[in-house]
Amino acid sequence: MTKLFKLSFLSQLKGDLMSYVAWFKDLDKDSLPIAGGKGTNLGIMYKMGFPVPNGFCVTAQTYKEYLERTGITNQIRDLLHGLDRENTEQLQATAAKIQELIVSTPIPDDIAEEIKVNYELLGADRRKASDLIKSNDAFVAVRSSATAEDLPMASFAGQQATFLNVKGEDNVVAAVLACWASLFTARALYYREKNQFDHMKVFISAVVQRMVDAEKSGIMFTVNPATNSADEMVIEAIYGLGELIVGGEITPDMYLIDKKKREIKKIDVRKKTIGLFRNENGENERQEIPVEEQSRQVLNDAQIKELARLGAKLEEHYQLPQDVEWAVEQNRIYLVQTRAVTTFKPVVCNAEKEVCEEEAKILLRGETASSGVASGAVRIVNNPSELSRIQKGDVLVTVMTTPDMVPAMQKAAAIVTDEGGLTCHAAIVSREMGTPCLVGTEHATELLKDGQIVTVHATRGIVYNGKVEIAAGKKSVSAPSVVRSGNADVVTATEIKVILDLPDLAGHAAATGADGVGLVRSEIMIANGGIHPAEYVRRGDGDVYVALLKEGIRTIARAFAGKPVWIRCSDMRSDEYRSLQGGDREPKETDPMIGWHGIRRLLDETAILKAEFQAIRELHYEGLKNIGVMLPFVIRVEEVRKAKEIMREVGLEPCTAVDFGVMVETPAACWIIEDICKEGISFVSFGTNDLTQLTLGIDRNNQKIASLFDEMHPAVLGEIAKVIKVCKKYCVKTSICGQAGSRPEMAEFLVHQGIDSISSNVDTVDEIRRTVARVERKLMLEAERHHLT
Repeated sequence: MTKLFKLSFLSQLKGDLMSYVAWFKDLDKDSLPIAGGKGTNLGIMYKMGFPVPNGFCVTAQTYKEYLERTGITNQIRDLLHGLDRENTEQLQATAAKIQELIVSTPIPDDIAEEIKVNYELLGADRRKASDLIKSNDAFVAVRSSATAEDLPMASFAGQQATFLNVKGEDNVVAAVLACWASLFTARALYYREKNQFDHMKVFISAVVQRMVDAEKSGIMFTVNPATNSADEMVIEAIYGLGELIVGGEITPDMYLIDKKKREIKKIDVRKKTIGLFRNENGENERQEIPVEEQSRQVLNDAQIKELARLGAKLEEHYQLPQDVEWAVEQNRIYLVQTRAVTTFKPVVCNAEKEVCEEEAKILLRGETASSGVASGAVRIVNNPSELSRIQKGDVLVTVMTTPDMVPAMQKAAAIVTDEGGLTCHAAIVSREMGTPCLVGTEHATELLKDGQIVTVHATRGIVYNGKVEIAAGKKSVSAPSVVRSGNADVVTATEIKVILDLPDLAGHAAATGADGVGLVRSEIMIANGGIHPAEYVRRGDGDVYVALLKEGIRTIARAFAGKPVWIRCSDMRSDEYRSLQGGDREPKETDPMIGWHGIRRLLDETAILKAEFQAIRELHYEGLKNIGVMLPFVIRVEEVRKAKEIMREVGLEPCTAVDFGVMVETPAACWIIEDICKEGISFVSFGTNDLTQLTLGIDRNNQKIASLFDEMHPAVLGEIAKVIKVCKKYCVKTSICGQAGSRPEMAEFLVHQGIDSISSNVDTVDEIRRTVARVERKLMLEAERHHLT
């Protein structure tokens, strides 16, 4: 029987005789147990007439039969027995053993033959009959589709494997087997363990789909995930295959669309130097983008609007926001995947009775630490044991917040403190969260009553009695939001980064278009874990501490893929974390601000520092090589030298394998900066909160002298200028991560001094970017005038 006749014959009978695969045309909304989430969605789209490349699914039942017929089910169960998801080494070892077991166990011949025949039929869809005798090799994508994947309330996305540009029947069968094995990656095991999915009840289908030879590709969200807006769509686009977006190697173009009007609101074109394309040998190859196309808009306006039309149609069908993968071949748009956006939560309005602002009674005033307006019930916290009383939407009122209060602060609609200035803990964290906050009210805990309904108008520095209606133009703030304006398109030689402590807000911060993260305070992640680092060590649970840090840092590093993320080692002051487990064993110091914390403590308790370096190392080997690390509160060169030795002990070479820097937050560090540079560092970062406090001799948490706290004091500026000058001499990068970086006047000073990057609060990124651009243009004009004269 000739191949041509065989394919024709099997094509007619495939619906009746072939039980191991299901073609897209035969799938519908009830096919989830057969084709998994990804396969089912592709089948639905294909039957609805969306531009979806044809394909078929090797069913989940086929995978189940494979396990039963090969007899490896019990072996997998044995390997999973006693698995501790928080034991990283055990998790990875178990995953590797199960995957090796699967890939070394061949698919039974009859199943493999059916996959091959259907692959031939798929190729026949794209070739003339006369070509079939010459070749049966079509390029396909083989994607995993778990039966619990891409469901509205769960997100298994990215946990299983995808293979692109697969060619040849034997290679397709091998790719299907590899997809099945990828059901047991360490990440997938961890996710199912954490969410209590039975490993042996989650099956997997392998989608075999004609490969789009992508000239352009990207991702479309039918809502704006950065601002939680259902009225906007976001499209990201690059040249070539979209894997470089997922991997963070290329910053894509971003197009913002008004969903109702179907109009393009914003076009953010980024420079794209490389793309992933299929070469003549059928291999995925990184190729340079021609210089004249690197800064061009990837999609034209008509293509953007067509994608938006398709996205709206998908959302209308599924009645849920969609995350859509698309590609363009020969100017035709194809949709290659869609799934629900699981993180979107529509805003629900509060229908309580309100009074207008003009009629409201003012209860007290304070300093605006974070602007915005919010109403809720007062919850007074006098000590850490009362933090559990805070519920979502409450107004947290306390004398002063400490880092171990962060989990409760994340629930609060607003925060009001008796004490503190604009650089206190409450001010710093609330600005990052976008939570309205007043500090330094002096009497909030005395004047406000527990359970009392109040409105915190932080923008005006006022607390009103009752729920107050704010007039138009005085926007009520209930959640952080970022609107990417045209300022993200402003090009500056000085990088503009953000300060970020909360992993949950990483996407929100990344949406500003910032050039990276100049400071991640690890203490906030630690506080969320509920256990003091020293207690992990005392219990022998260093691996648990490593896992905690990895989870938070990983989220931030992925959100800022391709951009630097600098993590500060823990800086645990003895008075700030007593509510954590083991915190009661912290020493009582007369002045914890200048006590046993920062690098001095980490070198006394090296197990903590090793664990923090180990977390960075493991993330580094996961491929997250954009993570750098810096030492807090340095006063001696020996501290830097010893820390580098410890980093080498865990298998990382400072400055070579990972960016390694120091915080400049003491006058001592300023005066010995040349010796520190000679010791060998990648960068320095100014911590202006502590540097100002220690230089001026002012307690930055004391509201009575808050007006004297000034980062623009000549003594502080002189120290900063000296450090930048010395660092330039030794090619060490300079940055600022203190709150002063959010002040336009400080930004202007720093640009004049030649600083490499400025980190600001999320809400001031655009303002600082504008300031920096203006100053840089001014300096260029002055230089040009000087040259002409």
